[in-house]
Amino acid sequence: MARAIILLLDSFGIGGAPDAADFGDAGADTLGHIAEQCAVGLGDREGLRSGPLTLPNLTSLGLVQAARLATGRIPTGMDGQTRPIGRYACATEISRGKDTPSGHWEIAGVPVSFEWGYFPDEAESFPADLLAQIIERADLPGSLANCHASGTRVIAEFGAEHIESGKPIFYTSADSVFQIAAHEEHFGLERLYRLCEIVRELVDPLNIGRVIARPFVGETPANFERTANRRDYSVLPPEPTLLDRACKAGRLVIAVGKISDIFAHRGISELRKADGNMALFNATLDALDYAGDGNIIFTNFVDFDMLYGHRRDVPGYAAALEAFDGRLPEIARKLKQNDLVVITADHGCDPTWRGNDHTRERVPVLCFGSGVTAGSAGVRETFADIGEGIAAHLGLDPGPHGRSFL
Repeated sequence: MARAIILLLDSFGIGGAPDAADFGDAGADTLGHIAEQCAVGLGDREGLRSGPLTLPNLTSLGLVQAARLATGRIPTGMDGQTRPIGRYACATEISRGKDTPSGHWEIAGVPVSFEWGYFPDEAESFPADLLAQIIERADLPGSLANCHASGTRVIAEFGAEHIESGKPIFYTSADSVFQIAAHEEHFGLERLYRLCEIVRELVDPLNIGRVIARPFVGETPANFERTANRRDYSVLPPEPTLLDRACKAGRLVIAVGKISDIFAHRGISELRKADGNMALFNATLDALDYAGDGNIIFTNFVDFDMLYGHRRDVPGYAAALEAFDGRLPEIARKLKQNDLVVITADHGCDPTWRGNDHTRERVPVLCFGSGVTAGSAGVRETFADIGEGIAAHLGLDPGPHGRSFL
């Protein structure tokens, strides 16, 4: 049995989703397009990285072969001849959306079969009556933005006015989300959190997946910077997840990064926060020193999505992948007999794609550990197969969706 360690590379899709066209994403391929751009020098950035995408450890676990299962081709410039030492697959999402909660919940054994609510991409994205209720309930002087936007852009555009007026910045995206940016000092961090709690209550009838607090610091657009005090207010998963089943069986579930927020803090035993991929990696290593037999460690590496995918930054994404790949042996050195490590993702966010939203893609499923049989587990029909594989490994009762890939 031992332990299960889930390393989720947020947004690291590998293309090939059969329903991508339904989302306007036919041809999107996060890994494939990053590799392609790196192979021709468009992934170079002075002082950061250069040359073809180089991921020897992920390749040895079957990343390239998983990509071939997903798309029928080898990513440009990557080694398709290495025989994987891990168990690999690609998984297809069946949830209705390509958002963060849907991907994570489906990985944990609960696909999302209902439709989320969304705010329209218009001049005023939020309904006037909703804004009026928020302003009255939270005693606000008003609000700013009220549109579809990237977080960095709205802070640069409205941050100074926010500080002067006291009006929080409201914005959304193609995801089912209501985001609120506010200055940690001038507006107040706890006040921002209370505001998000009010908004969470008010958007529940609209079936909005998340309300996100986006605090920032700085005094001018030149030095405005988002902080690590982000907080997500998610709705509860519609059914018990793998994490709930583990807790019910008396196991510890250690959530690293934003995992606890995504599951609305249900099915979580302990929460460990960290800012940035490398700090999250360190927190995962610390959790490995602490976790006992039968426990789950679940880490979300958010930078791939937040810093590079949404910002359409190919060199940054490539460098982050290479940095993660370089540290994988540190995980391997801390494993105990029969530990299972699963590397996967929740959706795509192709940095070469139009717009700045997620992309509908299949995801890699790469596994290693002393008891793992190397080779292909094929194309999985649902992300839920990942959770069911982990449940089988830990001796937990099976869930109603998916089947083990092990």
